[in-house]
Amino acid sequence: MPRTSPKSTNIQWQHGLVTRDDRARLSGHRGVTIWLTGLSGSGKSTLARQLEHKLVQRNVRAFVLDGDNIRHGLNSDLGFSPEERRENIRRIGEVAKLFVNAGVVCITAFISPYASDRQQVRAIHDDGDFIEIHVNCPLTRCEARDPKGLYAKARRGEIKQFTGISAPYEVPEQPELEIRTDQEEASRSTDRVIRFLEERGYLSA
Repeated sequence: MPRTSPKSTNIQWQHGLVTRDDRARLSGHRGVTIWLTGLSGSGKSTLARQLEHKLVQRNVRAFVLDGDNIRHGLNSDLGFSPEERRENIRRIGEVAKLFVNAGVVCITAFISPYASDRQQVRAIHDDGDFIEIHVNCPLTRCEARDPKGLYAKARRGEIKQFTGISAPYEVPEQPELEIRTDQEEASRSTDRVIRFLEERGYLSA
C-alpha cells in the first residue's frame, strides 16, 4: 500500500547538515523501529517498557510509543473502525520513522491487527529500519489476563470492533522475531530482543 500523498503543493523534503551516520556515531548505536504487534493483553506494553528500561540502562537512546498514550494526544480524534485503525497505524509509522532518523530506538506497542497496515509501515521505513516482533499469546490466555477488563466488555457487546472477539487479528506471516509470552517471563523475552539487536548490528554486544 503506497504512502499517503501530501495535500500541500510546492513543498519538498528538507535535508539537514547532520546525517544519520553522524547521529549513530554520537549515540553509539543505530536508530530502528521495533514494532510489537499482538492481541490486547498479550504483553506488548510490558515488553516495551522493560525493553526501553534495559536499553536506557545501556546508554541507548530508546523511547516507547504506546497505543493508549498516543490516543490521548496525537490520535485522540480516531476511533476503532477499520479505517480509523489504519490511519492510527499510518500516523504512528510516520512518527516512528522520524524517531529512527533522529537516531532513537523507537519501540511501539500497538495491536495493529491488519497485515496490510503493518506492511505499509514497513514500506515507510528504509531497508533495515523496521523490525516486526509478534508478541504471540493465545486468545484464551489474553482473555484470562484481561488487565483492563476489555474482553469482558467486548463479550457483553459493550465494545464494538474488538480485536479477537468481533474484529480480526491477522497473524504476522514472517516477523523478524516471535515472542511467546505464555511460555517465558518478560525479562527473558526482553533479553532475547536485545540479543537479536546485537546479532543484527543495531547495538554493540
